[in-house]
Amino acid sequence: MSITTPAQKNILYYGDNLDILRKPEYFPSQSIDLIYLDPPFNSDQDYNMFWKDESGRTSDAQITVFGDTWHWGPTAEKTFSYIIQHGTHRVAQTIDALRRILGTNQMMAYLVMMTARLVELHRTLKPTGSLYLHCDSTASHYLKILLDSVFGPEHFRNEIVWKRTSAHSSAKRWGPIHDTILFYTKSDTYTWKPQRTSYSPEHLKSSYRLEDERGVYSSMDLTGAGKRTGASGQPWRGFDPTSIGRHWSISKEGMKQLNEQENVHKMSSQQKLDALDQAGYIHWPSKGERPRFKKYLNNESGVTLQDIILDISPLSSQAKERLGYPTQKPLALLERIILASSNPGDVVLDPFCGCGTAIAAAQKLGRRWIGVDITHLSVAMQKYRLQDQFDLKAGDYQVIGEPKDMAGARAMSKDSENDGRYQFQWWALSLVRAKPFGQSTQGTRKGKKGADQGVDGLILFQDDESGRAKEVLVQVKSGKVGPKDIRDLRGAMERRKSEIGVFITLDAPTREMETEAAVAGDYISQAFERSYPRLQILSIEQLFKGADVKMPSHQTTFKKAERVKSGARTKELFDEMML
Repeated sequence: MSITTPAQKNILYYGDNLDILRKPEYFPSQSIDLIYLDPPFNSDQDYNMFWKDESGRTSDAQITVFGDTWHWGPTAEKTFSYIIQHGTHRVAQTIDALRRILGTNQMMAYLVMMTARLVELHRTLKPTGSLYLHCDSTASHYLKILLDSVFGPEHFRNEIVWKRTSAHSSAKRWGPIHDTILFYTKSDTYTWKPQRTSYSPEHLKSSYRLEDERGVYSSMDLTGAGKRTGASGQPWRGFDPTSIGRHWSISKEGMKQLNEQENVHKMSSQQKLDALDQAGYIHWPSKGERPRFKKYLNNESGVTLQDIILDISPLSSQAKERLGYPTQKPLALLERIILASSNPGDVVLDPFCGCGTAIAAAQKLGRRWIGVDITHLSVAMQKYRLQDQFDLKAGDYQVIGEPKDMAGARAMSKDSENDGRYQFQWWALSLVRAKPFGQSTQGTRKGKKGADQGVDGLILFQDDESGRAKEVLVQVKSGKVGPKDIRDLRGAMERRKSEIGVFITLDAPTREMETEAAVAGDYISQAFERSYPRLQILSIEQLFKGADVKMPSHQTTFKKAERVKSGARTKELFDEMML
């Protein structure tokens, strides 16, 4: 069976991941080595809100970005019917049974949405591939049932518990402090590399208490439970294991030391013990106690990691790595998953990539990657992160789904079904590296907008010794524009005491608008000994041609974190989202 591999270049897709996954030209069958997905799962909302019937008074702002997808309506019904008609018998039976049990509420809409995507993700995985689904207790039990139906219960490998917070106040239940990561494989032959960590100080102190000229060691039993009639049950050096109901049993660690012995597989238990003793690997305790194997600390690679992750802390508000994204996961968590279930050069897919932690981990570890997200806000964040952490420029990877010309920009602005106004605004802001202002990523896919006071985005800079952040105020318009819009921007600049204002317009500015902008005069930077137009108008067409904001070059809009030994930034992108 031939396996198709995606193009060599890494890819970011903007759009609904279901639509994109269903395109074979983007995602051929059996083309992905590892999938990590962290879909929105409502952990910050009242649990019971997921269960309100659609006739109830539940707010539309249920889940970040995919808000309307979690309501039972025509889209959910259509997707449900598609699964029943085209899914495998087991998948169709499972989703039908869940509907009978749960009814047509938001939880069922969520499960239908996830089923359609899991089916496509399973199709894209190579036979040796793995999938990790990150979730919490709100729906983890249902998601496991869905994964069993899509992948087969025999391909379930682990329910991994990650302690995501140290404490959580809950008056009438045990404090919920963990997330769940469900680990499935496409087949029984899959990439797996056990991950290890160093021993705890307590373990070293209690177990490695012995020492000789070779180093510190612990002693291990050389016998196993039960009597044997063969050589393993016979005495050695005066000690008879049968007398205590046991037999000679050399551990894996002991056998590693015998690998260089000729015909080791033909050696008797006593001959193996002799060889170990001659090599200095037998510990002889006080008289009367049986000999034991010396397990040297310098031969150990650490303890194999288990399915409860306690050693990777959540990102605190002060963490250098933190970008401010609401559901950001630690880079170390994704690194561990990628190292365990892929090889260098493999393709890693994150279909809900958010701020791009899985992508960053894949880039750092020498894997190829594909990310998909439904907002230009997230796609923009990932582009900034890739540039700051790895110095990747636009030509180093593909971005599919962004406008490439004026026709595409106009189409986006008029796409009411996908909230074109806000998507256009986020995309336009990304062209000048401005952070969005006055919008909440915690709202619906429709991007509920707060009181922005005439501000759509901000660019911060410093150009004197005071260290005070100064600002470029950015406004974006995709509709009809005129001089009044420029006057409104000047008013917003005066209220905020902004040094520079930028007006981004889809339509070409009129002469009257340019005249109104010129009246604002110049901002003079003493540090750079230059003047910059205080109010600038940039059309989308000009931005396509390489135009940029004229301003002092020392930008501080996005926080720069440390480079990932080949770095990140962007906390400030979200710092003022709720202002």
